[in-house]
Amino acid sequence: MAAESFLFTSESVNEGHPDKLCDQVSDAVLDACLAQDPDSKVACETCTKTNDEIAADLKEHVIKPVIPERYLDEKTIFHLNPSGRFVIGGPHGDAGLTGRKIIIDTYGGWGAHGGGAFSGKDPTKVDRSGAYVARQAAKSIVASGLARRCLVQVSYAIGVPEPLSVFVDSYGTGTIPDKEILKIVKENFDFRPGMITINLDLKKGGNRFIKTAAYGHFGRDDADFTWEVVKPLKKASA
Repeated sequence: MAAESFLFTSESVNEGHPDKLCDQVSDAVLDACLAQDPDSKVACETCTKTNDEIAADLKEHVIKPVIPERYLDEKTIFHLNPSGRFVIGGPHGDAGLTGRKIIIDTYGGWGAHGGGAFSGKDPTKVDRSGAYVARQAAKSIVASGLARRCLVQVSYAIGVPEPLSVFVDSYGTGTIPDKEILKIVKENFDFRPGMITINLDLKKGGNRFIKTAAYGHFGRDDADFTWEVVKPLKKASA
């Protein structure tokens, strides 16, 4: 019996949404900390409410560079969304908070999500690093031809480096049983947070993580997104 077709919907917002602005601030703080100390322990959350900072930035970085200086003086009146109606946007219209757009950050609801936000967290937090290595493992399984579709789930306990469990589901598309795919995954990937950090080079700062804070952490063609690199898989030992 043929599967029914259906419309799959998912929310999406851009980098100007208040929640995504907060994600970008949190990840910018993380980048700055890692640039100074690669072993930084960071768990940063950002909250914003008013639009005052956005208005000031518009004046300094948009209006003043465009309008000739001779046309601007202390009598100049700036009208930045002055209507006061529902058309007000940004943090003044809707408070922003880090970690409120986690489905947009990952698979839009099509793939599973563990529930924890990524932005503002250093790689010792498995909310972030565990999701990254699970992404690489699942992508490598599909690329190797072991399955056409794959989910990799990893669970952890605080203070325990080894994962409590690793689960593979190929949704019936595997060329070999899922338990055999799982053996290959365990043979090829080290799921300990410290080793994930090393293998994916997650201590590098700069502007790396702020790039993840808008338009998703996955499916990006960027050298800094090391978890997108497909790993050649060795067969599991007997």
